[in-house]
Amino acid sequence: MDVDEKDEKILKHLLVDARQSARQLAHKLNVSTVTMLSRLKKLEDKKIIQGYTVRLNHEALGYDITAIIEVTTTKGKMVEIEGEIAKIENVCAVYDVTGNADILVIGKFKDRKSLSKFVKKISCIPNVENTVTHLVLNTVKEDDRFI
Repeated sequence: MDVDEKDEKILKHLLVDARQSARQLAHKLNVSTVTMLSRLKKLEDKKIIQGYTVRLNHEALGYDITAIIEVTTTKGKMVEIEGEIAKIENVCAVYDVTGNADILVIGKFKDRKSLSKFVKKISCIPNVENTVTHLVLNTVKEDDRFI
C-alpha cells in the first residue's frame, strides 16, 4: 500500500496521542473529518494501524528488570518454540535472529525470582537447546514510535 505524506502525518500524530478523535486529527491536519475517517479506515484495513494502545512505565509498575534472552533451538522447531514463548505474560518481544542464537526474547520482570522461573520455564520447552540471559543495566531508549 502506498502511504503518502498525509498518512505519515496522521501516524505521527497518533503515535504521540492515540486518544485523539478523527475530528481533532482532521483539524490539526487541515482536512475534513470525513476525509480523516476514510484515511484511518484505509490504514486500519491495510493493517498499518493494528490497534490503539497506551505506553506504560514498567518500572513504575514494579517491573524493574529487563532481560534479553538468547534461545538456541533444535533445527526445524524454532517457529513452534517462538509461539510457546510468545504466550508467556512477561514477554514483550520475540524475534527470529541471525547469529549464534535462533531467537531473541525481551521480557520484563519484577524480581530475580520471577526471571529465574521464566528462564527455567523456557528452558524446559521441548527442542530448546540452550538459553543465554542478558540483564539490561540501563535503558537509554525504549520506544517503537519512530516514523
